[in-house]
Amino acid sequence: MSTERPHSVSVAGVVIDACGRALLIQRRDNGKWEPPGGVLEREETIPEALQREVLEETGIKIALPATLTGVYKNMTGLIVSLVFRCEAADGTPTTGDETRALRWATREEVSELADEAYAIRVLDAMDAVSPPAIRAHDGVKLV
Repeated sequence: MSTERPHSVSVAGVVIDACGRALLIQRRDNGKWEPPGGVLEREETIPEALQREVLEETGIKIALPATLTGVYKNMTGLIVSLVFRCEAADGTPTTGDETRALRWATREEVSELADEAYAIRVLDAMDAVSPPAIRAHDGVKLV
C-alpha cells in the first residue's frame, strides 16, 4: 500500500455578472486573487460544496446546476479542482472570514490580478469552454 498523501478535491465557482465580468475574491490568508472555492467536506456532494463555498466567501447564493468549465491539478499541492461557471441567484457580494476583498473583474483585470494558475480557471469559465479544459499547474504557473 502506498504511503503517499492522497489528493484533495476542491471546487471553485466563477460567478459571471450581466456585463460578463467574473467575481474574484482576495483571500485573507495569503492576499491572492482567486475565484471563490475550497475543499469538499466528507459528506458533501460536489454541487453542495460549490454552493457552500461560494456563499461563505462571497455572500452570493448560486443557481444550480452550474456548468463545469475545467478540471485543474495542482502538481505541487496535490489538489484536483473542479471549476464551474455560475450564475448568482440571490445575495449581495460581501467579505467574510476568509475574504479580504471582492471585485467584479474583466478578462484583462483577471490576468493582472490573479496568478496564471488561477487566472486561466476564470478565463476558461468566462469563455464557457466546452468540453471542459483539463490543465495542470504548480500552484502558480501552468505546466
